[in-house]
Amino acid sequence: MYLLDEEGNQDESLESKTLSAEDQVKDHSAGTRVVAGQIFLESGKSDSQSENEENFHSREEEKENSLEELNSLEMSNLLNKDLEEAEIQSPVLTAIGGTADGEPCHFPFLFMEKEYAECTADGREDGRLWCATTYDYKKDQKWGFCESEEQSNKRRQMQEAEDVYQIGMKILNESSKKAQKKVAYQYLLKAADMNHTKAMEKVSYALLFGDYLKQNIQSSKELFEKLTEEGSPKGQMALGFLYASGLGVNSSQAKALVYYTFGALGGNLIAHMILGYRYWAGIGVLQSCESALTHYRLVANHVASDISLTGGTVVQRIRLADEVENPGMASGMLEEDLIQYYQFLAEKGDVQAQVGLGQLHLHGGRGVEQNHQRAFEYFNQAANAGNSHAMAFLGKMYSEGSDVVPQSNETALQYFKKAADMGNPVGQSGLGMAYLYGRGVPVNYELALKYFQKAAEQGWVDGQLQLGSMYYNGIGVKKDYKQALKYFNLASQGGHILAFYNLAQMHATGTGVMRSCHTAVELFKNVCERGRWSERLMTAYNSYKDGDSNSAVVQYLLLAEQGYEVAQSNAAFILDQKEASIVGENETYPRALLHWNRAASQGYTVARIKLGDYHFYGFGTDVDYETAFIHYRLASEQQHSAQAMFNLGYMHEKGLGIKQDIHLAKRFYDMAAEASPDAQVPVFLALCKLGVIYSLQYIREINIREVFSRIDMDQLLGPEWDLYLMTIIALLLGTIIAYRQRQHQAIPRPAGLRPAVPQQEPPPEHQPPQ
Repeated sequence: MYLLDEEGNQDESLESKTLSAEDQVKDHSAGTRVVAGQIFLESGKSDSQSENEENFHSREEEKENSLEELNSLEMSNLLNKDLEEAEIQSPVLTAIGGTADGEPCHFPFLFMEKEYAECTADGREDGRLWCATTYDYKKDQKWGFCESEEQSNKRRQMQEAEDVYQIGMKILNESSKKAQKKVAYQYLLKAADMNHTKAMEKVSYALLFGDYLKQNIQSSKELFEKLTEEGSPKGQMALGFLYASGLGVNSSQAKALVYYTFGALGGNLIAHMILGYRYWAGIGVLQSCESALTHYRLVANHVASDISLTGGTVVQRIRLADEVENPGMASGMLEEDLIQYYQFLAEKGDVQAQVGLGQLHLHGGRGVEQNHQRAFEYFNQAANAGNSHAMAFLGKMYSEGSDVVPQSNETALQYFKKAADMGNPVGQSGLGMAYLYGRGVPVNYELALKYFQKAAEQGWVDGQLQLGSMYYNGIGVKKDYKQALKYFNLASQGGHILAFYNLAQMHATGTGVMRSCHTAVELFKNVCERGRWSERLMTAYNSYKDGDSNSAVVQYLLLAEQGYEVAQSNAAFILDQKEASIVGENETYPRALLHWNRAASQGYTVARIKLGDYHFYGFGTDVDYETAFIHYRLASEQQHSAQAMFNLGYMHEKGLGIKQDIHLAKRFYDMAAEASPDAQVPVFLALCKLGVIYSLQYIREINIREVFSRIDMDQLLGPEWDLYLMTIIALLLGTIIAYRQRQHQAIPRPAGLRPAVPQQEPPPEHQPPQ
């Protein structure tokens, strides 16, 4: 079960479920998979290999049948033998104290006319466990304790801790208010102080991220160390993260790798995901595509198994750097005023607004929290108005079932039929699912295929996905891997997680396509990043928007370890802006450089330009113009970045990291102007400057005396050029003299030698009356 906070984010997101040893064996072994409800074979062999082995298997079949009875008999004998040995090896409890000290407990024993097959605390006020050493306690009065007093106290303490933990979890699960969640964590703190493992795990993560408890990395580190000593995979993974990021400890990639490996061996999915990314990118280990494939596939299996018909929640990826450049545009978040406007339209009966809000509340995202109750209400209103899309989504909700909508195949079928009759692809796909699995109707593969084809023709991803599954498994149609690949590709273009998963399986096993480990890893990585832990992206974003940069940067750093490019760039951005006080000032730029580098290697243009900037200015590294030039060139060639082109123009102009070349500088400036309209003004100014520099350089390069000595005036102006020149000089002189004379005439001269003294006006009170 996943716990969501009041913003609709997963509170338990980073405490991933732990796999049992049996589950891990299943995940690593070749066998069958259930993909999109179908049996998905994962043989690891190509078509030709499978066909060549068919004859071999048919020949071996007779041998197997002939040996079957003998084998079953032998297995039965072996099992009986194992059971007998298990009974012999089972530990025998010895009574401690009482009336039969040192004697073995007798199970079952009779007490108060009731048989007990294990130790009991019945009949004792102190709750201490005891047993009888003979069958009838009343008759023989032979008994002793099953545990020492110290063991008894410890057991009672753990039971008390469990009770406190359960109270805290009950409040946490049932409340959406922040104040109530803080109360819940007080109970969990109390249980953690009593050494309750699960409570310590919850509290340690809360202290690490500042979730409902004050952020305290040192305290969280101590709890993680304690959990690691107890063998907790969650504690091991988190301690590995602290060593990898250098939070609260000195950074050590070797120790981080050790703890991540132990966490993965314990079944922690996030540890597997981190190791998958490290092997894929070659971080702290030798790059190994096959090792990355092993880890990513295991995690992807569990993510795919959690995907429901409604598709789960939407992963919101917001890059802080892009949001600064274009506020509100890059995030895709809906403004509160816009949501209220849509709600107003929905209340007034606008069907499109009702369907849109229903979908937003069903999946969550874009600033709207997941709320099935509100989704159901909006869909119901639109369905009553005759909207086929709303009917189809109501069918989905009834087919899945939830706390709000009870599961009902019959009701779902009714809605799907209504929507399908109106030509709605969602309804057609839902009806196909009903016939495929026999939900409310008999199984009919032909009808299922028909409805999936209708939905796929209209571009509905679920129809394309299910059609691909039918072709892959040969259900209702002949097996056709090429057709399966075609429909999985179409569904993946619509962003369906299971389509990515199925394509990854095909590329990993070379089924219907040439085997490609690299493609399989990239597809599995995409699936893994859609897991429930991705909801931590929005939690981190909300923390940053609330001004808690320390909490945000820690959350982004852990997600960055898992390989999320958006988390890597956001962590680097916060460090670049020096907004996180938990990171020392001297470490800010080197850490930012590390995460810009990881984000750039995953294709983020801004990160690549930032790498160029850091090497150009010497942020977190030495000034290195050659390396800066390489990063700018990569951003220019691979992502056609106008900023990178402009920077390359500047470096060519100044001769930084490359030979000075004004012509190439102009070329890059022109390319920047063509790539982005925003670059046109700075490019114009740069070209003006370049023109002046070019002119000065040209003048500097030529010899003026030599130029004049080569000029033949007789040939240029004629044999009487000196007369023309004298005439022009005379005219110029005459013009100047005439102009000077006019200036002298314009100056007024005084009337006499003595200047006229102006008469003083009397004060106002002595002025004569008018």
